[in-house]
Amino acid sequence: MSGDPIMTDVPNSPADDTALNEQLERVNRQLLQSEKMAAIGQLAAGVAHEINNPIGYVYSNLQSLDRYLVDMFRLTDAIGSASTQEELEELKQSIDYEFLRGDLEDLVAESREGIERVKTIITTLMDFTHADEEEFKLADIHWGINTTLSVINNEIKYKAEVVKDFGDLPLVSCIISQINQVILNLLANAAHSIEGFGKIIVRTRHESNYVVIDVEDTGKGISQEHINKVFDPFFTTKPIGEGTGLGLSLSFSIVEKHNGRIDVTSTPGKGTCFRIILPIGTSDTGRCS
Repeated sequence: MSGDPIMTDVPNSPADDTALNEQLERVNRQLLQSEKMAAIGQLAAGVAHEINNPIGYVYSNLQSLDRYLVDMFRLTDAIGSASTQEELEELKQSIDYEFLRGDLEDLVAESREGIERVKTIITTLMDFTHADEEEFKLADIHWGINTTLSVINNEIKYKAEVVKDFGDLPLVSCIISQINQVILNLLANAAHSIEGFGKIIVRTRHESNYVVIDVEDTGKGISQEHINKVFDPFFTTKPIGEGTGLGLSLSFSIVEKHNGRIDVTSTPGKGTCFRIILPIGTSDTGRCS
């Protein structure tokens, strides 16, 4: 008999499996964050436009305020030097004091509104881009949808009317930033599928132990040839350079991580509907079937 040892397959130890699972989880988190930042990059021009509008009129208001202050200081300086009340009245008329006073109030109110708008956009972006959020917490799905719509607003407002058909939902145990990422991907895909101007419907409802979220569009639809591949990694029907092919794949992974399910139905030429079904809780007994 040969003295060579007999080679046999040795199963991985539990420690090896744990290390492999941790490595896969790290890679998945990195892919998720990369796709999220890629989405933010694509939206950056729109977000800049959203911020530029209020900043523009705040800047214009400050220029007007600068001119008004010159006139106001002329008036206040004259209080101590004018020899008669008539001189003060003439100066008030020359600077159109009543108009100036009313317009100052409008300038301050409008500028405050503009700064609040910028603050809202920045807060929304910060909420959306949380990378370290990994804990399941009770969250308001409607708040997440509205936050995401704010982020992507400039991307879709020229492509579609957004209709919100919200039902009464309970709080859901989830990682809300990841659910927001899924909604963002679906909204972006819906907008890209629409030729001309169409409609995107975001519908929610509560069924038993689940919440259901539909993102439906009136776009060109998905062919039968492609519909079974939409959740495959790197699959995309977009031109080279316009899509990573990871958005729907990562969305599928996120929903699966939440013990949920994501489905798609489509009619070419009429539109597409993506449906997300999430358990209210996160236990294994809550898995969608």
